[in-house]
Amino acid sequence: MKWNPISMKDKSLMKTNQKLINHLVEIGALKMPEIIEAFLKIDRKFFVPKDLLTSVYEDYPLPIGYGATISQPYTVAFMMELLRPKKGEKILDVGSGSGWTTALLSQIVGEKGQVFGIEIVPELVEFGRKNLKKYNLKNTQILRAGHVLGLPSRALFDKILASASALKIPKEFLAQLASPGILVMPIERSIWKIEKGKKGKMTQEEFPGFSFVPLKYIV
Repeated sequence: MKWNPISMKDKSLMKTNQKLINHLVEIGALKMPEIIEAFLKIDRKFFVPKDLLTSVYEDYPLPIGYGATISQPYTVAFMMELLRPKKGEKILDVGSGSGWTTALLSQIVGEKGQVFGIEIVPELVEFGRKNLKKYNLKNTQILRAGHVLGLPSRALFDKILASASALKIPKEFLAQLASPGILVMPIERSIWKIEKGKKGKMTQEEFPGFSFVPLKYIV
């Protein structure tokens, strides 16, 4: 997600993770108890460069290098609520970056679930892996993105979360999504929720007004 300094205006400093979560609950971004619990246990401060710790609980994205950011907490909460992750599910996290969303999903799905993060930048793959080790998450791993979108070798996935924008819904993601299943991702400047029914029927919802970095894969 793109760094947007405008979002910093008129915001009082939130000095703790609890205050950040209270803010997200108050504005209606966080609702599901399972997601709120994950935000409480997976602290954003463990997923940012040390020089940005004074801003870690602010509700805006922060740069993590290589043209990437750790996403704005509001946007992460919004997308998580659309995804509705549950215990025991297998989830793909596309564009894992710092590993924060991967860790949040891991906390939610629990020991019987699985989360696979994929990231195209080798340095961020290592950064994300290092951050995950802080929580000793045994049901989760971050892999380098390959020559195709997604992770077909581990499909099917109950849920797919993507944090980079495409021009249209990638057919690769739909092919790797279980029935039923949910894909949440940005298309141009909107977040889309795509649900696949038990018989493969697709339904879509659009939520405009967001900005993301473009989706990439190795060519």
